[in-house]
Amino acid sequence: MDMSRATFEKGPAVSQDKTIKMASKDVTVHYGQKQALNGISLDIKERQVTALIGPSGCGKSTYLRCLNRMNDTIDTAKVDGKILLDGENIYDPDLDVVELRARVGMVFQKPNPFPKSIWENVAYGPKIHGLAKNKDQLEEIVHTSLKRAGLYKEVKDRLDEPGTGLSGGQQQRLCIARAIAVSPEVILMDEPCSALDPIATATVEELIDELKQNFTIVIVTHSMQQAARVSQVTAMFHLGDLAEVGATEKMFSNPDDKRTQDYITGRFG
Repeated sequence: MDMSRATFEKGPAVSQDKTIKMASKDVTVHYGQKQALNGISLDIKERQVTALIGPSGCGKSTYLRCLNRMNDTIDTAKVDGKILLDGENIYDPDLDVVELRARVGMVFQKPNPFPKSIWENVAYGPKIHGLAKNKDQLEEIVHTSLKRAGLYKEVKDRLDEPGTGLSGGQQQRLCIARAIAVSPEVILMDEPCSALDPIATATVEELIDELKQNFTIVIVTHSMQQAARVSQVTAMFHLGDLAEVGATEKMFSNPDDKRTQDYITGRFG
């Protein structure tokens, strides 16, 4: 099957003009003896938001961490199956993991700015990846990234101040600016708003909506309202299985799987 033309099996057609950016084929994850994922096959289309929902401990974050090989950092983790990025297997032994993580960036649950200035937080990635030929280019990358993250106006007069001095919502947008500074193709977000107040959450959600014009985004969220607001595709995980995947509107109005229905209506979770 031509991966670039694959479509979702369930739900109505989802933006058929979008090609597949990442494709998982029968992905299984073990942490020691414990199996965390049971043969997940999921296509992620480019330049749209895919939300991963499901109860705690169901495998959402484990799956997300497979997409940029963050599970490599856990000694007991063993990943089987294939994950393709533009048709290339990211678990190929010859693949440069540092380069992969530049192409597939990550924003974590808790804002984690470096203990450096706002400017240095954003400049760090482009510096180590050699993306700027000189100081002027680096300056342009920093300013552009802060603008795209909706933060520039708030911090432009204090770029030398520590990033840790910003509010929680600003810190999370700084982490998003840091992620996009290396021009990734995919941005993974692991519950990026769970530590934020409602106003900061709304700001980040608006930002996600804008970023999908240029980036493929995969977001893990415990908030079904958030999944409904920001995503075009939703994947429901349950006890390590992929219960269902399809267009978000259909998933929330008329899911095919009883587990999805029960989770959305609050029968478990």
